[in-house]
Amino acid sequence: MLGAMQEWDLVMSHAIDHAAREHGDREIVTLWSDRSETRTDWRGIHHDAKRLAEALRAMGIQKGERVATLAMNHAHHLSSFYGITGMGGVVHTLNPRLFADQLAYIVNHAESRVLFYDVAFKPLVDAMKEHWKTVDHYVCFDNGEYTDLLDQHDGTSEWTKLDERDPLLLCYTSGTTGDPKGVLYNHRGNMLHSMASLQTSSFGFEPRSVMLPVVPMFHANGWGIPWAAPMGGAKLAFSTIYEPDVLLDFMHREKVTQSAGVPTVWLGLFQYMEATGKSLPDTLDMAVIGGAAAPRAMVEKLMEMGCEVGHAWGMTETSPIGTVGMVPAEWEDMSFDERAARKTMQGKPLFGTEIRLVDLDDHSTELPRDGETSGALQIRGAWVVKRYFKQDEDCVNEDNWFDTGDVGVIHPHGTLELTDRTKDLIKSGGEWISSVELENAAVGHPAVAEAAAFAIPDLKWDERPMLALVLKDGKSCDQAEMQEFLKDKVAKWWIPERIVVLDEIPHTATGKISKKDLRATYSD
Repeated sequence: MLGAMQEWDLVMSHAIDHAAREHGDREIVTLWSDRSETRTDWRGIHHDAKRLAEALRAMGIQKGERVATLAMNHAHHLSSFYGITGMGGVVHTLNPRLFADQLAYIVNHAESRVLFYDVAFKPLVDAMKEHWKTVDHYVCFDNGEYTDLLDQHDGTSEWTKLDERDPLLLCYTSGTTGDPKGVLYNHRGNMLHSMASLQTSSFGFEPRSVMLPVVPMFHANGWGIPWAAPMGGAKLAFSTIYEPDVLLDFMHREKVTQSAGVPTVWLGLFQYMEATGKSLPDTLDMAVIGGAAAPRAMVEKLMEMGCEVGHAWGMTETSPIGTVGMVPAEWEDMSFDERAARKTMQGKPLFGTEIRLVDLDDHSTELPRDGETSGALQIRGAWVVKRYFKQDEDCVNEDNWFDTGDVGVIHPHGTLELTDRTKDLIKSGGEWISSVELENAAVGHPAVAEAAAFAIPDLKWDERPMLALVLKDGKSCDQAEMQEFLKDKVAKWWIPERIVVLDEIPHTATGKISKKDLRATYSD
């Protein structure tokens, strides 16, 4: 016997239909690179998406075919998400920070038929056209071509009939080892991911929300924000400029209540505010931090400013939210130090995913949640990858557990605390050193803006940690001072013998510290 409820496939066109119908006049504002602003609303995004769907059909794009975007955050990019997927296509986001050979591989592997791009990336597009073998149509978002294309259609047709397990969006990993791998999201997984992220412990979107996503839409599914915001009727404030002074002014003008970005974004804002005496807007209720572990000093600073810290962990393969920093039931009884310690951890899974730790060697023996036993992190759930795009073998075990590549502990209260990446752990004399814990301790020094700890070869101990620092403007800190500073913060044998001050620490295309480059530079 079956239940007697209606069939209603979990497809993302429902989200934009809902926003247009119930929150149609809620604004979508874009700050462009020339400092001009444009404003539309969810009703306008819906209309543009419908017209784009018709335009793609007229181009001959078929259900399931990939349509690429090479763009920053703005209203046109948002409408393309819904127009492409509403006609049955698959959004394929491209990261402009990738190397040319990676971009060539990704587009050809995806077999993308159309490319929408920002005029800022035209030189890159022109240079890559000869390498992209499957792209038939190029349309610029912000020079009039996109609006001209839409104006040829009236947007009155229906969305393509889809199944909730049809593909939605294709996002490639950064490919730090080997070729990049494609993660192909489906409608069902992203619908469930979006509904879960509406919880107050995650984004908590509602009609009063004003979200400024500093995380690019091409990075890990835009953290799910483009799909979740219309469900809650939130206003979106997009900026194509990431300079701290512009972002902070934009936050104030638009009365932003939530913002999301990697730690380097918040570090840049802190440095600018310290130099100018300016502050975050009073309206900012939540700062969502992901992409890399946030140092405790960053968490404390945001808390002192009266801002809730939404510390989260995830990856491209998890759509991307895996865990979020939930406020526990005993929050009101906790001291500031206890609260900061909890918020520095990566949090708990939203309902829809499960996590566990396994032995670092065999990746099969499950470890206790005792807050002490360190292991490799695995995850499974409704929006977690099962198989990479165009690969025959599953990337999970027989019980659907996916190896994340992260290392951590799970406390008795269920909170995950990441301590490292498996490839970044430092094994010195047979004992493990956490590069993340060492970095977080170093960033606590008042002169340090950013720190990176990584392994270098050692004849006696096999590996020893080395520390690279970037200092705040006008500040000083040498090796001896940092070694003294670390004495009461980490185990004595963790303290690096080599500490260097750099003008800049290398980063990957997704903004993470590139320890591979640091190891290569200092391996001798």
